[in-house]
Amino acid sequence: MLLRMWGASSARDGREKPTQQSLAKRLGVDQTTLSRYLNPAHASNAPRRIVEQLHSALRAPADDLVRACALAEAAAGAAPSRKRPAVTAAPGTASVPAGTASVPAGPTGRRGATARWWDRSPVAYPTLAIASLLLLVLGGFVWWLAPTAWQSDAKATANVSDRPSQGTDWPLARKGDVLWKARTVQLLLRANGFGVKVDADYGPATAEAVKQFQSAHGLTPDGKVGKDTWPLLVITVDSRTTKPDAVTAVQYLLHHAGVPTDSTGTYTLSTMRSLKEFQESRNLPATGTGDEGTWRALLNAQGPDQHE
Repeated sequence: MLLRMWGASSARDGREKPTQQSLAKRLGVDQTTLSRYLNPAHASNAPRRIVEQLHSALRAPADDLVRACALAEAAAGAAPSRKRPAVTAAPGTASVPAGTASVPAGPTGRRGATARWWDRSPVAYPTLAIASLLLLVLGGFVWWLAPTAWQSDAKATANVSDRPSQGTDWPLARKGDVLWKARTVQLLLRANGFGVKVDADYGPATAEAVKQFQSAHGLTPDGKVGKDTWPLLVITVDSRTTKPDAVTAVQYLLHHAGVPTDSTGTYTLSTMRSLKEFQESRNLPATGTGDEGTWRALLNAQGPDQHE
C-alpha cells in the first residue's frame, strides 16, 4: 500500500508520473514483477533494494523510507526457512536426513508407523496436484481482474485506447487529445513563439495556435498536426539549442519511451546519453542530436493514444 501511495503522489508539484515501463528499466526488473510490487492485492513483497530505489525514483517523502525498509525487512524475515533440523534416529532405526520418514533397520526395509501421511494415502498425490492447479488458475484470474495503480489512474484521466502507437509515420494530433500528444504539441508551439498553456489538453486554444502556425507556413489551417505540420513544428535539439521548451519536449518523450531522463529544459550530457541510447535502440545514427528522424521515432515510441 505504501509503494502504491508513492506512485500515486509522484506527479505532485507539476511533475510527470513515470511510467511502469521506465521504472522497471531503471530498477532492473521486468514490468510484470514491478506491477506486483505496486499492487497491494498481490502477495509479492518488494525487497529492500527495490524499496530504496523506488523511494528515490518516485521522490517519496523522506520520512517514509525508514518505515518502508522496516516493512520490507519484516516481510523478508517472516518467510519460512527451508532448513529443517536433523531427525534423531530411534533405537533400531537408521539416522535419516531431515524431512524424511524414519525407516526401521533390518532386512525388510519397510517403512514404520512414522511414515508421512501422504505416503500412506493412495489419493494424496492426485488430490494435492488438483488443489495446486485450482489455486494457480484462481490466482491468475484474480490478477487479471485487478487493475494496476497506473492503469486505473490513466482510465480516470481519459478514455484510453488499447492500441499503442505503431509504425514510423508521423502520428496525427488533433483537438481532444490529452497527455503526451497534447503536451508535445504545446511545448513545440511555445518553442516556435506561441504562448500557449502547457496543460496536456489539446483544447480550442491549442487548435487555434496550430492554425496560426500552419497559415504562417503556407499550410491548410485545419488545426491538426500531421505529416505536413510535424516536420515544420519540431526543432533540432543539441548542445546549441536555445529553446528550453523544445529540449523539455525531447526529455519528456525520452522518459516516456522507457529511457529515464530528467526534465530540465537544458541539453545536458545526460540528455545526450539518453538520446544516443534511444537512437541505438531504434537503429538510428547514435548522434545524440534530436533531429527529424529522432523526433518521429520518439513520437512512435509513446504509449496508447488518449483522447477525450
